[in-house]
Amino acid sequence: MTAPGRQGSALVIGEALVDVVIHPGQEPVDIPGGSPANVALGLARLGRDAELHCWIGTDERGKAVRAHLEASGVRLAAGADGAERTSTAQATIGEDRAATYVFDLDWNPPRPNLADGEAPLLVHTGSIAAILAPGAATVEQLLRATRATSTIAYDPNARPQLMGEPEDARRIVERLVALSDLVKCSDEDIAWLYGQDADLETVLRSWLEAGAAVVVVTRGKEGALALSASGVRLEVPADPSVVVADTVGAGDSFMGGLEDALWSEDLVGAERREALRAVDAETLERIVRHAAAIADITVSRAGANPPTRDELP
Repeated sequence: MTAPGRQGSALVIGEALVDVVIHPGQEPVDIPGGSPANVALGLARLGRDAELHCWIGTDERGKAVRAHLEASGVRLAAGADGAERTSTAQATIGEDRAATYVFDLDWNPPRPNLADGEAPLLVHTGSIAAILAPGAATVEQLLRATRATSTIAYDPNARPQLMGEPEDARRIVERLVALSDLVKCSDEDIAWLYGQDADLETVLRSWLEAGAAVVVVTRGKEGALALSASGVRLEVPADPSVVVADTVGAGDSFMGGLEDALWSEDLVGAERREALRAVDAETLERIVRHAAAIADITVSRAGANPPTRDELP
């Protein structure tokens, strides 16, 4: 099925790695992953032209990551395979089907060459890549360089094991939020960054005041909450009929779904920034429900396995 919306590309910058997934009582299984890589994969499966600027090796795990991404249509940027080894994330699935992570990560990509070709309509980053030195500086430089041409999308996707103290990470997160048009996070992200007693709406409204056009927080079984610079407040409940296999990649699928929906609504590209800031309630509800439907399919099957457009309801 052809993806709706105008022609153009998405540039995703961030980690691609191997998830070593451990289910209770089973042998570990290597599965290519990484939050930004999962977003690129989700966009490509939905028919979007997605390029990933990551930092993998040419080892066996790196080859597996490349094959996994390219099989779904993701293009790897030049220089993305210059790492000495491919990073890993050990994902242990608990009895509640949620994943906890232990990382072995190297993040030092070269700055992307943006001189050739047409500027991307959308630039996405998030998670470890936006915080972990030395590559985090490259990420921020890219966002600043592309803001004049592209919609900027950001998912903080907090990983406490790698992001240091919350107050230090929060300063970086807030700086990147101020550069972004679309910000998506989870209630767990906000609890870690701002404290367990932090009010979700207060945090989201502060991000809108900093410059974001649309902010969305996922809340597990409570569904999603979205706020916009145009004054829309929207709640989309979770579908109680979804049977969860595991939550690996759920947030990434939701994020890719938001971005795909913005594309379909002709709300990507810097020239559409003011239109995004003025989004109405009906359009925003379509966007969030689209993202939720994609995430529901992902959690219904094992691993970070987002749907193609043909699989959507």
